[in-house]
Amino acid sequence: MSDSTAMILDYKVRKPLTEVASTPVMFLLHGYGSHEEDLFSFANYLPEEYLIISLRAPLSLGFGGYAWYSIHFDQDQNKWSDDEEAIAAQKIILHNIEHHLNQFSLGDKKVSLLGFSQGAILGWAVGLSHPDKIDKVVALSGYVNEDLFDFASQGLHELRCFSSHGIQDPTIPVEWARKGIDTVKKHLPNIDYKEYEAGHGIVPDNFADLVTWLKANP
Repeated sequence: MSDSTAMILDYKVRKPLTEVASTPVMFLLHGYGSHEEDLFSFANYLPEEYLIISLRAPLSLGFGGYAWYSIHFDQDQNKWSDDEEAIAAQKIILHNIEHHLNQFSLGDKKVSLLGFSQGAILGWAVGLSHPDKIDKVVALSGYVNEDLFDFASQGLHELRCFSSHGIQDPTIPVEWARKGIDTVKKHLPNIDYKEYEAGHGIVPDNFADLVTWLKANP
């Protein structure tokens, strides 16, 4: 992955089911050990006007699993992650956004990011550092890792965010998410954070609230 940040990732696309004057675009960023088919499985339940592009992370873990960067968690909030890989992954994501905007002749428009777990960590990092390129961040079962980015100096007030976490999450403790939300709220007001009686996953109530939020924030 370190060879180039200009790679074009494998991806899946759901074209808009309903035409609107200005097509919104959403990129899906899966979690560690998963692949582009994972989040794409509920693409058809997202608002019909979106062009949805699900990206496959660049780092192969074997057996059909992929990662955006190498990472390890434990319950004491000791963590090891390859920050160099994570920063490179953000550049790869931005490059792929630009590529697909050109591919679909959508011009220089802001896009939405929907990430789960490691994908949510990167969604936060890309969105909070590039509000000039990102319109909305949906961060599911992730947290804000301030080691991976610098908050943008302007434009954050326009960024809209939905974040959620399972109270019983054994992979990324809910306390990590809460701490990150407190930090983000110091920089921007437009954030909706919810918690659910769940582990490391997306329960039906969570998904329903997400869809409702997207429809209320076109």
